[in-house]
Amino acid sequence: MNIIKLDAIDSTNSYIKKLSNEIAIESYTVVVANHQTKGRGQLGTSWLSKKGKNLTFSVLIKFKDFKVQNQFYLSMAVSLGILASIKNGISSPLKIKWPNDILSVNNKVAGILIENILRGNFIKQSVIGVGLNVHQKIFPENIENVTSLKNISGNNYDMDALLRHLIKMIKFYIRYIEKKEFKTLKNLYINSLYNYNKPTMFKDKKGKVFLGKIIDISESGRLVVELENKKTCKFNLKEIKFASN
Repeated sequence: MNIIKLDAIDSTNSYIKKLSNEIAIESYTVVVANHQTKGRGQLGTSWLSKKGKNLTFSVLIKFKDFKVQNQFYLSMAVSLGILASIKNGISSPLKIKWPNDILSVNNKVAGILIENILRGNFIKQSVIGVGLNVHQKIFPENIENVTSLKNISGNNYDMDALLRHLIKMIKFYIRYIEKKEFKTLKNLYINSLYNYNKPTMFKDKKGKVFLGKIIDISESGRLVVELENKKTCKFNLKEIKFASN
């Protein structure tokens, strides 16, 4: 794989998108930065990371026949790849918090931002940004429910080896998309989903707290929640969150 290392950049996603517009770069080209000054999360949120302590990188993946309607399977594949890569040496349970955060118990250890480049009804390539907390032990007081691999396992990590293994495992799960094995991919994702099929307190965007349980993920990636009255509702990102987070 082609890995481009930078000391500091505003955003690895922005850098690799600009680069791909200027020159032809191969699939699975990776841009990794020692420090991101304007790291981004879902829906315009910020990703803050202490310099040199964590992995902040983006990978460009090209597709030949990947329909836009199936785009959430990419989120499934990437989150499963990261989960599989960091499990070794960690005894506490790791889960995927919908749509694609990685949690240790209820603390976030990794986040993902996916930006797709379309051609008609097909995704031609995707830029996948990953922020993984590795060696940072202390986080700002205004950031709640966050941890790192070092805090979880007590281990020190070879950052280059970890990055290569992350890309290897992401590539492994992307193959399910390339082979159109969407049902298998979804089953793997569901089985790794945080609080799946467990009674859970949720909060909607108006601040209302209610009891429900996650029973499915829709084809478009919406969270399917069964309420106390057995009625089911589908929620988009930011329309619902766990009341404890």
